[in-house]
Amino acid sequence: MKKIPKKYQPRGFAILHEDLDIVVGNKAPGALTVAAKWNSDDTVHSALNSYVRKGNPRSNKVVYVVHRLDQATSGVLVFAKTEEVMDFLKNNWKTFTKTYYAIVHGKMAKKSGTIQSFLSEDEDYLVHSSQNAEQGKLAITEYTVLKETDKFSLLKINLRTGKKNQIRVHLAGEGHPIVGDTKYGKSPAPGKNPAPLKELRLHSAELEITHPHSKKRVSFRAPVPAYFRSLIEYNYNSLDPVSLGSSSVLAQEVKAPSQPKRPERNPKGPQK
Repeated sequence: MKKIPKKYQPRGFAILHEDLDIVVGNKAPGALTVAAKWNSDDTVHSALNSYVRKGNPRSNKVVYVVHRLDQATSGVLVFAKTEEVMDFLKNNWKTFTKTYYAIVHGKMAKKSGTIQSFLSEDEDYLVHSSQNAEQGKLAITEYTVLKETDKFSLLKINLRTGKKNQIRVHLAGEGHPIVGDTKYGKSPAPGKNPAPLKELRLHSAELEITHPHSKKRVSFRAPVPAYFRSLIEYNYNSLDPVSLGSSSVLAQEVKAPSQPKRPERNPKGPQK
C-alpha cells in the first residue's frame, strides 16, 4: 500500500499493521477510542477517518469501530475498513484471543482462576456486577498471577468476553482493584496519591484474530507503557508463542494527546 504522509498519521495511535481490510495500532493511555459527550472530534476513530482520507475533504472513506479500549487503557486496537469486515470481526469476536496485563493492589488468594458475573451499566456510566442473570450480561475473565511484590500483583488476563469496564469491575469485586483505577478502586486522599500510582495499570498486550480475507490467524502485540515497570519489573514481551501458522507484529509505544478523563459513550460492539 502507498504510504500516507506523516502529517495525517493519527495522534495517540501508532499504526502497526494496515491492509485493505483492517487497521491495527497501539492506543496510547488517555486517548479516546470513540466519541464522548464532551469530545466528539479528538478521538482515535475520527483521527483514523482523516488518515484514510489522506487529507481529502471530498473523500467519504471511513473506518468502522469493532471494539474499544477505555480511555485510560493502552494497547492493541483494531478497526475495519468496510462494513463487511466489521461484521466478520464482530461475529467472530468470541473466537479471538485477547490478552491483557494488569497490576492490582495486594495479593490474589488464588494464583489463577476465572471470574464470572453479569454486568450492567447505570445512568452515571458506572458498571455493576451481579450473580443474577436477569441483572446484566454475562462477563468472563480468566487470570494468572505472574509476579507479586509486598503491595502489588502482576496479572496476565485472558478476556473471554468483552463488556465495558469488565476487567476493572471483576478485579475490584475480588478486592484487588487495578492500580490507578479511581472509578472502581479506592480514591486516594487529597495529596496522598504518589505520581507512580496515577496511571491505570491495564494494557491490551496482544490480540489474535482470524484475518477477514486470508482466514489465517494473525497476532498483534503492543509493548506495555514504561510506568508498568515503575511498580513491577518483568519481561512484559514474553507472551506465550502464537499458534503455528499465525504471524505476529510488535507495535511501538505511543503517547496520547492531552485529554480530560471522563466516561466514554458506549459504542456498539465488543468492549473492554
